[in-house]
Amino acid sequence: MFKRVSLFILTNILVITTISILMSVLGVGSYIDQNGINYQTLMFTCLLWGMVGSFISLALSRVMAKWMMGVKLVDPKSPGQYEWFLRTTHDIARGAGLRTMPEVGVFQSQDVNAFATGPTKNRSLVAASSALLEVMDRDEVEGVIAHEIAHITNGDMVTMTLVQGVINAFVMFFARVIAYAVAQNVKDSMRGIVHFFTIIVLQIAFGFLGMIVVGWFSRKREFRADAGSAKLVGANKMKAALKALQRIQGKIQLPEEKNQSFASLQISDNHKHSSLRALFSTHPPLEDRIAALDRRA
Repeated sequence: MFKRVSLFILTNILVITTISILMSVLGVGSYIDQNGINYQTLMFTCLLWGMVGSFISLALSRVMAKWMMGVKLVDPKSPGQYEWFLRTTHDIARGAGLRTMPEVGVFQSQDVNAFATGPTKNRSLVAASSALLEVMDRDEVEGVIAHEIAHITNGDMVTMTLVQGVINAFVMFFARVIAYAVAQNVKDSMRGIVHFFTIIVLQIAFGFLGMIVVGWFSRKREFRADAGSAKLVGANKMKAALKALQRIQGKIQLPEEKNQSFASLQISDNHKHSSLRALFSTHPPLEDRIAALDRRA
């Protein structure tokens, strides 16, 4: 389960942890006075740095995606075998009203998948796996591309950043409140170090629990992106793409490789979920997505 968390969330946890360490070392945003915790100061500090950390993660999203997934950009001047993929992506992007064309890339993977990311609509990336381009026909690929373009035009990454920023604020706040209470029950000589390490441990633990909220939001945005794809290229192409994923599921043995950490930005999560895993899942079941498109018809 934890190998399939999104790169965005992992990057965010790392950024927030780094910010917390720097705040402690530099004494920035002190919220403890002679009366104990100043909750007003603590809430303001957590909201400020929670949002800052989330937007730093957003700014890094496209660069981290290329590095983590091994994405090779398709050169518009020399697209080679991916000329149709590049041209189709740009055609759909223009149809969606994007003024700046997204970067287009391909990553080598047996996983039939695609994702879109980037800090703004004008600095976005659409990438597909080599397997997806090999096993899907052109109508199905168009449905997938339109789905990813819809994520960009819907501003899903920015909205997720705002959601993550609020979660960060709660994570930082409660980690510090609990850490302060824990530190009061140890020797004075150990109080500082216990307080510091308790904050770090709780932030990481609460950060993973925050994935439940992010997963819920992500599942909602998948339905919106499916609807956006239907508007851009037609519902039949989007449904064809989803049905192709249904056929493919279980037929390809997925390696436990680095691309599993980027699941929340992909077209599909290729595993059936238990009740617990469903809480953390970033994608709704494929049959539910197809049914939603049928209801919109």
